Amino acid sequence: MDAACPRPAARPPAPALAAAAVVAALTLGPLAAVAVVAGGAGAPGPADWAALRFTILQAALSAGLSVALAVPLARALARRRFPGRRALITLLGAPFLLPTVVAALGILAVFGRRGLVNEGLAALGLPAVQIYGLQGVVVAHVFLNLPLATRLLLLGWLAIPAERFRLAAALGFRPADIARHLERPVLRAVLPGAAATVFLICLSSFTVALILGGGPRATTLELAIYQAFRFDFDLPRAAALALAQLGLCAAALAAAARVALPAAFGPGLDRVAGWQAADSPGARAGDAAVIALGAAFLLAPLGAVVAAGLPRLAGLPPEVWRAAARSLVVALAAAGLTVTLALALAVGAARGAGHLALAGALPLAVSPLVLGTGLFLLVFPLADPSGWALPATALVNALMALPFAVRALEPAARAAEADFGRLADSLGMTGRARLRLLTLPRLARPLAFAAGLSAALSAGDLGVVTLFAGTGGATLPLEVFRLMGAYRMTDAAAAALLLLALSLALFWALDRGGRGRAAA
Repeated sequence: MDAACPRPAARPPAPALAAAAVVAALTLGPLAAVAVVAGGAGAPGPADWAALRFTILQAALSAGLSVALAVPLARALARRRFPGRRALITLLGAPFLLPTVVAALGILAVFGRRGLVNEGLAALGLPAVQIYGLQGVVVAHVFLNLPLATRLLLLGWLAIPAERFRLAAALGFRPADIARHLERPVLRAVLPGAAATVFLICLSSFTVALILGGGPRATTLELAIYQAFRFDFDLPRAAALALAQLGLCAAALAAAARVALPAAFGPGLDRVAGWQAADSPGARAGDAAVIALGAAFLLAPLGAVVAAGLPRLAGLPPEVWRAAARSLVVALAAAGLTVTLALALAVGAARGAGHLALAGALPLAVSPLVLGTGLFLLVFPLADPSGWALPATALVNALMALPFAVRALEPAARAAEADFGRLADSLGMTGRARLRLLTLPRLARPLAFAAGLSAALSAGDLGVVTLFAGTGGATLPLEVFRLMGAYRMTDAAAAALLLLALSLALFWALDRGGRGRAAA
């Protein structure tokens, strides 16, 4: 039989079926509990409608500003070559590794009442800026999502074939002509999808609203769920809000899948783009200013956290180090569960059960706090929820990282099966032997990346643990939040620096370990 012929669809492997069933149960079970309990809630009140409106408003403003600022930054990075460009683009490629609580603390260090910006304004005799409320939430979301939007737009700009620029130069195109015929099609193709992605992320943002929200007028649906739990213990209202959040995220996810348009440039020869028309002194100076301002906006909050936290790092109280140990355990547990489920689903998809990989995308439509709400409702009648804080946090974080892990593993799994699957079948290689000799050596790199990403995201998460944790048993992000609430800002900055180091170290160690063991 010709090796190029497609292989007949095989029966889905049992591990893939089991993984899909586990994901479905862990996702749909809590949602069912939310739906049942929400039936006992009354009609939405004015505060609930206000939370819904604010959620949509802040997400729309955050997405709009993020992509609006990303356009000139991505354009400048695409047009220029300079020392440190690769490092800056690498920084833009990893926005999800930054713990949100660290970002919020950095924003306060720069824009807060005693931050760098207000101190500068005071020295000039100008009024201070207010960071709490809508403006604070939007600034923090732009800080977190500008790198992602820039990276998405940059990929689109770099995809313009260099031959198009040569043709534009031969035709005597002016900068306005290049913008009309080459750049605007890129924006039409990439900008809607980037905006929809950022909008979806901001819809389910919890930590930013918790730290920078300004009371009832700046409350998101997720923050309202938290308040219904922690302050009112109104379980039906919390469940009803969680159901509304689920519907909002599902609608945004469905819209995000339909907004991108093709650029329709046609194929090129994979050469680096030219930009001959952007070499005037004014264009170079403008691009340099945009890159400098963008880098300052992204790096200043992190630099402020490092500067404030480093002197106090060695003197952190013991409870912070214990919280760091708990976060490490939660992160490793979440990473282990993520890669186990993702590996089973990816291998099952590669062996003819592609529909099972869709189970890995199921958590995309659900926010972590909604899943946490459902788990709380399931646990509460049976046991003290505070005793389940760490397992619930690890479980939800594993599910949230699962879609990224499946996307990372599936191409490599399909390639391994296409190259060596027939040979393995002819040798009767199944089960553990096939996993050890065929699958794991060829999936080591994406497995390590998925494990590192899951561990880093889990270590920095402040969401589900706030619903379950009691007075003790805090993870490091929750400990940072508690230190901020007690106005121990120096200790909070040091703990945030420790959290940042822990998240980055987990990603580096796991990803590097997989690369070292990967087959050549």
